[in-house]
Amino acid sequence: MACPSSYPLELRKRAVRMVAEVRSDYPNESAAIKAVAGKLGIGSTETLRKWVRQIQIDSGARPGVTSEESAQVKAMKKEIAELKRANDILKAAASFFAAELDRPHLRS
Repeated sequence: MACPSSYPLELRKRAVRMVAEVRSDYPNESAAIKAVAGKLGIGSTETLRKWVRQIQIDSGARPGVTSEESAQVKAMKKEIAELKRANDILKAAASFFAAELDRPHLRS
């Protein structure tokens, strides 16, 4: 699982905005990303490239899984895991009580 970003959300938004603004000043998008990453002190150009790609996906300019869809899938996976745990507990309880009913009881 990916770790949370060490960069504040405002910096991320600003960096993506800057890439869009200065894109025409560079021969390609990679050069613009590299320049903006250097100016803002973002450690890796790959990090900024991923932010730009995700914004493009979220806006519909590029195909892919949006942030909202990704969050929904994550929430569903978490819910499924909780339901599986609850189901395992119920199965264990059912087998325990079934064994108690099968056991002969002596009346005193």
